[in-house]
Amino acid sequence: MSDATALLDDPQEWSAFGRLCGAATEGELPADGRWESHVVLEGMHCAACALTIEDALRQVPGVAEADVSAATRRARVVWSPGQVLPSQWMEAVRKAGYRAMPAMDAFVREQRQRESRRALWRWLVAGFCMMQVMMYAWPAYQAMPGDLTAEMEQLLRWASWVISLPVVLFACGPFFSSALRDIRQRRVSMDLPVALGMLITFVVSMAGTFDPAGPFGREVYYDSLTMFVFFLLTGRWLELRLRDRTAGALEAVMNRLPDSVERRTAEGGFARVATRRLQVGDVVRVLPGEAFPADGHILAGSTQADEALLTGESTPVGKSPGSTVTAGSHNLRSAVEVEVDALGAQTRFGQIVALMEAASLQKPRLAQLADRVARPFLVGVLLAALLAAVWWWPTDPGHALMVAVAVLVVTCPCALSLATPVAMLTTAGTLARSGVLVRNLQALEALATVDTVVFDKTGTLTHDRLTVSGTQVAPGAGLAPEQALGLAAMLARHSLHPVSRALVAAAAETEKPSLPWTLDEVQELPGAGLQARAWQMGQQEVILRLGSAAHARVAPMEGQQVVLSAERAGQVAELARFALSEALRPEAASVVRQLRSAGIDVQLLSGDRSAAVQGVAARAGIDVAHGDCTPQDKLQRLQALQAGGHCVAMVGDGLNDGPVLAGAHASFAFGKAVPLAQSRSDIVVLGDNLAPVALTLLLARRTLRIVRQNLWWAAGYNAVGVPLAIAGYMPAWLAGLGMALSSLLVVMNAARLARIPGGDAVAISQPAHSTPMPVEVA
Repeated sequence: MSDATALLDDPQEWSAFGRLCGAATEGELPADGRWESHVVLEGMHCAACALTIEDALRQVPGVAEADVSAATRRARVVWSPGQVLPSQWMEAVRKAGYRAMPAMDAFVREQRQRESRRALWRWLVAGFCMMQVMMYAWPAYQAMPGDLTAEMEQLLRWASWVISLPVVLFACGPFFSSALRDIRQRRVSMDLPVALGMLITFVVSMAGTFDPAGPFGREVYYDSLTMFVFFLLTGRWLELRLRDRTAGALEAVMNRLPDSVERRTAEGGFARVATRRLQVGDVVRVLPGEAFPADGHILAGSTQADEALLTGESTPVGKSPGSTVTAGSHNLRSAVEVEVDALGAQTRFGQIVALMEAASLQKPRLAQLADRVARPFLVGVLLAALLAAVWWWPTDPGHALMVAVAVLVVTCPCALSLATPVAMLTTAGTLARSGVLVRNLQALEALATVDTVVFDKTGTLTHDRLTVSGTQVAPGAGLAPEQALGLAAMLARHSLHPVSRALVAAAAETEKPSLPWTLDEVQELPGAGLQARAWQMGQQEVILRLGSAAHARVAPMEGQQVVLSAERAGQVAELARFALSEALRPEAASVVRQLRSAGIDVQLLSGDRSAAVQGVAARAGIDVAHGDCTPQDKLQRLQALQAGGHCVAMVGDGLNDGPVLAGAHASFAFGKAVPLAQSRSDIVVLGDNLAPVALTLLLARRTLRIVRQNLWWAAGYNAVGVPLAIAGYMPAWLAGLGMALSSLLVVMNAARLARIPGGDAVAISQPAHSTPMPVEVA
């Protein structure tokens, strides 16, 4: 156990790479509850490695859960501090032949850079040596009988052997060390057949070099060895670069917090401390270009913040003293002083990271199938190579061993194990950059087959706020419409009711008229609105009331109405009436058209009045809409659709749609409407726009198509390559090239998901704007 690993046993360090499971109670110590930690793994290459690490962790007393992803090379470990410490379960990973490191930004970057440098050096050495060996092998291929003397041919063999040594001793190091680890652990991984192929090729060639008259002296295969090592390393290096660039988009979101920040000291100055040492109530100074380390509010300074990766909104947001800032967003303009309000898992950023880490470690059903067949398939590979060698041995022992090498290399199922997880994680990373958080990777599979989308109304198709759509002043009231709205807003400022907020917002957008009114004793009457004593200069005192509409004394208005009235000497006079509506999201109609053009049926379910629901449906272009639905009614209608053979996705605000969101095949919720940790949805839209719903559906379809392409390619490649290798028509170097290209093709095909097709992006994110129309909503 290293000293660095032992330092992680300090409870103060646990929050840097994990969080306490469940809600911590007041006064609870870090060692009191179960912890969920995330680590990055070094030395793993395939699905068999992931299964080995999971088995090793689950055998440690005190480890309750362990999930390992071969695509992201990350692990999630749930453990009890009373039974085990991080150094102990990390030691179990080390004994299994791998290395676990805390999933902190500095560690991840350092490991990735170190791994890339080593891979590049091995590739360069293999490439240089391959060229030299090919130069020495060329005369033997081109020479006619009698052109080369036996001494010259032997000299070229010895030169090739010397040049091949760096390839075997250095460039092949990862393959041999992984295979040796497998043998010690009595298991099989994808590196074992490859390492056996390399070793057999080198030993056979070396035997031919040292004993030209022996059974293996007819031919040497240094050129084949160096070529397929070079091809394999080329594939792995490019695969590493592509995987870091595509699936690494998830880490780009998860590693947004700074490692350190300037904190105000007792003397009033600022000293730089580790972010994990902050406490609620601390005052920190965030410089331009730095990320905010915690949720808080600005005490001094003004700036703009980039919240794109947290909300999906690319426009910088202005921040002034008193404004709230979010952990993970970036300070763009000037230094500000911020008081810390929430840290770690209590921040919105912490909730996003927790859900993304959980999603990145999930294994879709197709990936689980590939993992289950990986080990039996590898055993079958070894048996096939052995049988091929036995079949060819009587004819030519040297050729028999090279046929076995070709079988070992060509059948390595790297492409099969990468086919599904790389595509799914690339899509999740692309959506994360667009402000869409995938909580459940399996939902992408279901989403690709969705044929019906059901929307909630309030807060989903419409904004979750009311707007004033019209003002009518009663005859003889003596008020202009702007004055009536301003007077109503004076009353409404004393209430947080949605109607009051709508009136205040509408008054703020109009020219402020002169209002010679004075208000006193403003009170909110439950169920009746607002009331206040009011008077004008030199006039009698009146009672102003703002509440729901009674019998109309002015022309009727559409939608929900609120009335401003005045009572003087027992006589009530209506002054003005305001029509309120929920504004349809400007992109709603465009998103509905986009879904319907993709062959997806769209329906609307709402608990609001049927008349209001039908009005919204007509404006949005939805033909089937049902109002007056309780949560149970929504669930029953959803289940009726599913019983009819439809695959249904539900889009709601997450507040009262829990049962129907959980019951759908796939579900969306808007992150602003509900705490992320309590959301029942599979996918959370972090911004305030419906367009990502259509984007996610179309991208899920593309993802499933690419997964199927990858699986068909991996299966087809093996179906063609194995018979050719067994028949002796595929040399070892060509087998290595085929294996490298198969893995590379799978990753490159998945990398197409890292970008959104231009046509789709324009169609979705740029809805057609038309002349605003009044919306009939209550």
